[in-house]
Amino acid sequence: MSGNKFKNLMEIMRRLRKECPWDKEQTHESIKSATLEEAYEAIEAIEEKNFSSLKEELGDLLLHIVFHAAIAEENNEFTINDVIDSITDKLIRRHPHIFGEVKADTPKEIEENWEMIKLKEGRKSVLQGVPKILPQLQRAFRIQQKVSKVGFDWKDKKDVWEKVEEEIEELKESEKLNDPKKIKEEFGDLLFALANYARFLNVDPEEALKLANNKFIKRFQFIEEELHKAGKNVADASLKEMDKLWEKSKRGMAKGKEEKS
Repeated sequence: MSGNKFKNLMEIMRRLRKECPWDKEQTHESIKSATLEEAYEAIEAIEEKNFSSLKEELGDLLLHIVFHAAIAEENNEFTINDVIDSITDKLIRRHPHIFGEVKADTPKEIEENWEMIKLKEGRKSVLQGVPKILPQLQRAFRIQQKVSKVGFDWKDKKDVWEKVEEEIEELKESEKLNDPKKIKEEFGDLLFALANYARFLNVDPEEALKLANNKFIKRFQFIEEELHKAGKNVADASLKEMDKLWEKSKRGMAKGKEEKS
């Protein structure tokens, strides 16, 4: 039954490509941003544990898969069957501990095998599969995860933190030189080192930064709301007033956490 439904979906997409003025004008390039947006919306539904929304967003993401496949089919690039065959073969090939004779009992062993299999498939670098389009903090984290799986890693968390401190000092030195290019480079090195330290703490740096962003937004909006109650806006308030409200928002958030616990 599910196979028939998928076939029907593909046929609908092919018809839209022939008969809908908007759909038939689209290209891989024109819909790529929307494809990415649908992926983010699916992730948001997961984070909010909204499974009704997740069902819908996965459908939207599936639409983009068949959309790209239909475009490729028309251009004689590949078909949806090629897409399915590709992922089916890859899953079997990259799970020799399930479909072959390789022994791997832990997630760590499986990840190490995974990277070696990729190299055997023709990749020239273990970093080849890290998308350039990823948010750069997340990309740094993935780069470090990848190289760690082939043994290029720090042995001790303490040494990683020393690298962070080293990068902080180098940033300070670049500031003394007043060299904008060097400052930018050293700041990037510091972020890269912090992303690596996050890995040793089992913290996703992208998630951690999102929490920090959301916390800041909540506190600053509290300031705006309190000033609005007093008949003011942030442009009229002094830094001293805003700092006082900032501390009040922190106390309120802390109290809220205590009440929940």
